[in-house]
Amino acid sequence: CRGEYVCLGLCFLKNVLLLSSDVYSQYESIRQGKQEIPKYFNFASDVLDKWSEIEKAGKRPSNPAFWWVNGEGEEVKWSFEELGFLSRKVANVLTKECGLQKGDRLILILPRIPEWWLVKVACMRAGIVIIPGTSQLSAKDILYRLQASKAACIVTTDKLAPAVDSVASQCQLLKAKLMVSKGSREGWLNFTELNQSADHSCIKTRIQDPMMIFFTSGTTGSPKMTQHSQGSLGFRPLLSERYWLDLTPSQMIWNTADTGWILTSIASFFDPWVFGSCVFMHNLPQTDSEVILNTLCRFPIDALVGAPTLFRMLVQNDLSKYKFLSLKYCISGGEPLNPEVMEQWKSYTGLDIHEVYGQTEMGVICSISKGMKIKPGSMGKAAPLYDVQIVDKNANILPPGQQGEIAIRSKPIRPLGFFSEYLDNPKKTAESERGDFYVTGDRGTMDEEGYFQFIGRDDDIIISSGYRIGPFEVESALIEHPAVVETAVVSSPDPLRGEVVKAFVVLSPTFPSTDLKSLTRDLQDHVKKTTAPYKYPRKVEFVKELPKTVTGKIKRNELRDKEWGRI
Repeated sequence: CRGEYVCLGLCFLKNVLLLSSDVYSQYESIRQGKQEIPKYFNFASDVLDKWSEIEKAGKRPSNPAFWWVNGEGEEVKWSFEELGFLSRKVANVLTKECGLQKGDRLILILPRIPEWWLVKVACMRAGIVIIPGTSQLSAKDILYRLQASKAACIVTTDKLAPAVDSVASQCQLLKAKLMVSKGSREGWLNFTELNQSADHSCIKTRIQDPMMIFFTSGTTGSPKMTQHSQGSLGFRPLLSERYWLDLTPSQMIWNTADTGWILTSIASFFDPWVFGSCVFMHNLPQTDSEVILNTLCRFPIDALVGAPTLFRMLVQNDLSKYKFLSLKYCISGGEPLNPEVMEQWKSYTGLDIHEVYGQTEMGVICSISKGMKIKPGSMGKAAPLYDVQIVDKNANILPPGQQGEIAIRSKPIRPLGFFSEYLDNPKKTAESERGDFYVTGDRGTMDEEGYFQFIGRDDDIIISSGYRIGPFEVESALIEHPAVVETAVVSSPDPLRGEVVKAFVVLSPTFPSTDLKSLTRDLQDHVKKTTAPYKYPRKVEFVKELPKTVTGKIKRNELRDKEWGRI
């Protein structure tokens, strides 16, 4: 099989590429497992460069491939052809100036700036393995990642350069430091001052070759290295149809997630560019709801992707003051979104919020796609390529409605979208398998129609007086109350019941909070009326903010450990 097999995946774009019926049937054969997946694949040459050719032939709408703004009047727009030209130059910078070779690892810690996309494409062209990280990482975090990954290069800004320098002497394999900022710093190459030729031939990579390594969120223990291949990230969307992201080459998507999160690689890189769509990005140094709403009013953004926190913030505003220019499709991922927030958003904007559920290990697992019925509290149906089931501790499939662990069938054939392994951690890789399934560590249920509902992390479940209580259902009830902006529910020790439900609550700034005792009783009564009475929080603590991982997930384990005196 040769590289042109990738064009089979572009049959998504039948309105752009007039593919013959026999070619389409070949594509179907690959998707259904009747024909082998190609041996070689590289997203840069086999997808992005294909779109560049289509663009030059005048077969793609005059829509940018990439559009970046910083809110201060600066803009960057690239076509696929320009993206190709610039990324080839950067590939030469990495190989000739930094001395990197195929298989070397590069840690990429940049905020939402265009260079993040350029370096990423350049790495694919050179066969360099990319390790994204958030700009919120500390020196200790950076040291851990450099040592664990054995990275040969790090790319970051002048803001994080001092933190890197403070630990670099402990990283003997680090041979190049590249700074994306104006000015100079001893021991660093400056990205803006290096000017290489655009004459670069893309490295030939096998579909199973490593392409990216993500460090997990660290919600339970130290972050683990999750390795993905050329196939699991780059080729996967070519075989998965329009399951969660349904775009055309004339449309634009804006994903507000941090660059260190796998959702940004999926929603702001691979999947939209498979469709030939435009990736929109705002620098967004802080998550400012007014900036986000004004941006949606000024730019022709068709699809918005964000964490639940984003939508919780947006509905706190008077949305009647805003008229979105093009917005039609809203997607939430990272954690379950409370149904009441979905209802508020729909009542103000007329738009549904489509939930996606996934993990660093395999991207999107379930989704509510366009045209699907939306069930409050549900995260949708299994994504194509995945056989998702609810299983018990012995990996037996449970019937609809019964609570168990969310699992994806991994044997006898490992699905294409799966991560390759937990790097340098064979024990953890083996522990993630149970029978014929990969187990996610999340608990949930599936109904008769195949819709999944999230209950909570397996270790988040609270057992009080024999009752099993999922924190999310209590959080969903609490957030319905007008006083609550955000909340996290964990177990707390109790001499009588063993453990009880405790809620940490962030109050709305507009809500009077003078009588907290009375408010506590009000919140408890509200939960009793909204869900089963035994689930109400017997303890409530009001806090200014909740601890979160660098990817924005609430650290319930940290709150729980404090309650139990473990930290």
